[in-house]
Amino acid sequence: MPPPTMPPGASPDEGPEPSVAREMDDEDLVEELLVTVNSARAFAEFRRTQRKECANLLRWLQLVLPLLEELRDAAPRLTDDAYRRLTLLGRALAAARRLLRSCNDGSKIFLALESETVLTKFRNVYEKMHSALDGMPYAELAISDEVKEQVELMNTQLMRCQKRADTQDMELSMDLMVILQNKEDERNADRAILERLAKKLELQTLAELRSETKAIKKIINERNGQQADSTKQIIDLLNKFKEIAGVDEKNVLGDVSMPKSLNKCPSLVIPNDFLCPITLEIMTDPVIVATGQTYERRSIEKWLDSGERTCPKSRQPLAHLSLAPNYALKNLILQWCEKNMVELQKREPEPAAEQDDNQQRKEDIPSLVEGMSSIHPDVQRKAVKKIRMLSKESPENRSLIADNGGIPALIGLLASPDKKVQENTVTSLLNLSIDDKNKQLITRGGAIPLIIEILRNGSPEAQENSAATLFSLSMLDENKAAIGSLGGLAPLVELLRNGTARGKKDAATAIFNLVLTPQNKARATHAGVVPALLGVIDDKGLGMVDEALSIFLLLSSHATCRAEIGTTAFVEKLVRLIKDGTPKNKECALSVLLELGTNSKPLLVHGLRFGLHEDLSKISKNGTSRAQRKANSLIQLARKC
Repeated sequence: MPPPTMPPGASPDEGPEPSVAREMDDEDLVEELLVTVNSARAFAEFRRTQRKECANLLRWLQLVLPLLEELRDAAPRLTDDAYRRLTLLGRALAAARRLLRSCNDGSKIFLALESETVLTKFRNVYEKMHSALDGMPYAELAISDEVKEQVELMNTQLMRCQKRADTQDMELSMDLMVILQNKEDERNADRAILERLAKKLELQTLAELRSETKAIKKIINERNGQQADSTKQIIDLLNKFKEIAGVDEKNVLGDVSMPKSLNKCPSLVIPNDFLCPITLEIMTDPVIVATGQTYERRSIEKWLDSGERTCPKSRQPLAHLSLAPNYALKNLILQWCEKNMVELQKREPEPAAEQDDNQQRKEDIPSLVEGMSSIHPDVQRKAVKKIRMLSKESPENRSLIADNGGIPALIGLLASPDKKVQENTVTSLLNLSIDDKNKQLITRGGAIPLIIEILRNGSPEAQENSAATLFSLSMLDENKAAIGSLGGLAPLVELLRNGTARGKKDAATAIFNLVLTPQNKARATHAGVVPALLGVIDDKGLGMVDEALSIFLLLSSHATCRAEIGTTAFVEKLVRLIKDGTPKNKECALSVLLELGTNSKPLLVHGLRFGLHEDLSKISKNGTSRAQRKANSLIQLARKC
C-alpha cells in the first residue's frame, strides 16, 4: 500500500501524516457532530453550582455550529488530518453533552460536594475542544473567513479557560465544611447555615427534594456499595434538608412513592386526593390550609414548625396558619378503605395536656414580652429566660414573639448589668435571627453594637452565642460591612484566640463570613487574626485546621493581609501540612501556598527547599481533585522560579 500523500502546505521536515482509520464516511461524521451539538444544546436548566460553566460551554457549542453547518453544506473531501481533528472534536462534544446532562438532572448535593471534580471535567472538555480545533485546515475545508475568525477566537478563549484561576465558591465550601463537621451540638446558628445551603442549592420545595431523592437513588445504584463514606455524606445532607423543610421522609433507599400502609396490596390504585402531598401516605386526619390544599395534620404541622410560611405544593404564601379539618374527604377515605379492606395506620393522638401547654404558651408570650420591659429585675430575669426557651421551640413561637414587640424589648435588655440576663437575651436574639425578617428588625433596632459589647465582656456562653448571633446576622450582606465597621472583628479574634472550643468554632465561622467582604479583610488583619489563626492550626486537638486555612486563603487575596501572612515561617507550616496533613489539609494548604507563591516567587522558592517537588508530584496524581489542580499549578509556577 503506498504511503499517504503529504497534505498541502506541509513541510518535508514534518514527515508524512499518519493514516487514519475511518469508521464512517465524511458526510456521516459531520452529521453526527451536528446531532451531538444540537442534542447538547437542548439542555437549558442546570444546577446552580455549575450554571456559569454550563452557560459558557453552551455558548461555545453555539459558536462551533456554523463551522459544522458550512462543512455539511460544502461537503468537501476530508483529508486525513481534517478527519482526525473532526473525530477528536466529536469526542469532545460527546463529553460536553454528558457533562451538561449531569448538570441538568444530577444530584445537586453531589455536584456541590464534588464541585472541584466537576470543574476539572469542564476543563478537560475545553482542552479536548482546543486540541481538536487548533490547527484545523480551514482552507482545505472551504470554510469562510468569518466562521474561521469566530472559531479561532473561541479557541483562544478555550485556552484561557484551561489556565483560569480557582473559581471555588468559598462561602459554599465553608458552609458544607461546618455542616458536615458539626454532627453534635447543633444549634440555631447551624440551622441558619443549612437554610442558606438549601436556598443556594435550590432544595427547599417538596418537588425539589423529591427530584433530589430520585437523583441520589441513581447515584447509590451506580456506586453499588462503593464510596460508602461519600454516599453517607450525601444522604445525611439530604435528610437535613428534608428536616428543615418539614418533610417526614428519611430513607432514600426506600420507595418513596409507595405508601407504607399499602405494602401488602401494591397493585391497588389509590385516588391521588387521598394521599398527603408531603408524605405520600393515605391521610388519616386531613386538614385544609389557607390556599385550599389538603394535607395530613402532622405533616403540615411539621412543615409549619420548620419555619415555612408557604403551601408545600403550590408555594403560595399562606394568609394564615389555621388548619381546618376536611371532614368530607376523611369520610370518603374511610369508605374507600372499608370497601378495599385497607387498614389505616393509627396515629397516637397528641396528649391533651401538651395541646393545653401549647395554647398556654401562645397566651403567655404577650405578657412575657411586657415582663421584659418591667422595672423589676426579677420579672425581667424570669421573662427573658422563658422567651429564650420559647424562641428555640418553634417558628410559630418566634413569629409570635416578633409580632408582639419582643425584638425591641430584647434589644433593651442587651445592656443589662446582669450577666445571666445578657446571656438569655443574646441567645433569644440568636434563635429569632433564623428568620430573615427578624434579622432586619434586630439590625434596625441597633442591636449590633450591644451584641459586640457582650462578645467583649459577657459570660463564656454569652460570648459564644454573641459570636453565633453576629454570624447569623451577617448572612445579610449589608450586615457584614456594618459588623466590621462597628468593631466586631476584634472581639471575634479575641474569642478565636482565648475562647472555649465551641467559642472558637463560632468565632471562626463568623470571621470567615465577615471577611468575604473586602474591607473586613484589612480590619481582621489589624485585629490580629493572623497569629490567632496560627494558634488554631497548631492546636491539633481543636480540629479546625481546614477552617483556619480557608480564612487564610480569603485573606491572602488582599495585598495588606498578604504582607503579614507571607512569611517564611508560615510557608514552612504550609509545607508540613502538605507533607503530613489530611487530604483536605493538603488541598487547603496548597491553595494558600499557590496564592502566596503567585504574588511572591521567593516564598515559593523557600518552600521548594524542603523537598516539596516530590510531594507535589504525588498529590498531582493521587490527591483530591482540587489538590491535584493546585499541585499542577504549583509545579508549573516552580518551573518559572
